[in-house]
Order: sequence, then C-alpha cells, then structure tokens
Amino acid sequence: MKYAHFLCTKGNTMKQPNDAFNDFQARMSELFKNSPVKDVERNVKAMLSQGFSKLDLVTREEFDTQTQVLVRTRARLEELERRVAELEQKLPVSMPTP
Repeated sequence: MKYAHFLCTKGNTMKQPNDAFNDFQARMSELFKNSPVKDVERNVKAMLSQGFSKLDLVTREEFDTQTQVLVRTRARLEELERRVAELEQKLPVSMPTP
C-alpha cells in the first residue's frame, strides 16, 4: 500500500520527524477528500500496522520479562563480584619477581 511508506524516502533514508508527520498529515488530508470514513479507518490501520512492523518494537509483556531477567542478572553479577573480592582478599600477598 502506497500510504505505508510515510517514514522513508527513496533509498530507505529516514526522514526527519517533522517531515514524516507533515507527510502523514498531507496523506491523511488526501484520504479524507477522496474516501469514505470506513476506507480512511482501514487505510490508517493498515498504514500504521505496516509502519510499526518495520520498527523493532516489543510488547509490554516482553519488556517486563526482559526487565525481570536483567534484575536477576544484575543481582547475580553483584554476588559474583562480592565473592571475587572475598577470594582476592584471601590470596597471599606476593612480591613481584624482577
């Protein structure tokens, strides 16, 4: 669908946000002039769906899951750092050899 390409110009170079929104507004105005409301709604949904599918988005559930994994990983890392520091303190101090 030609309306779904509002974020990219030729060569897949990203437009500036203002350019993209201005382009979006112009296309929406064009749609309202030439289409009944149901067609506009369907076109907007298709355009947004296609635009979002090109982005690296995650669901809230995936984000929350990864946040929990990060919290557990950080706690594990801090525990390992603490244990390494304890072990380093127990090592005998040796003089460097010339």
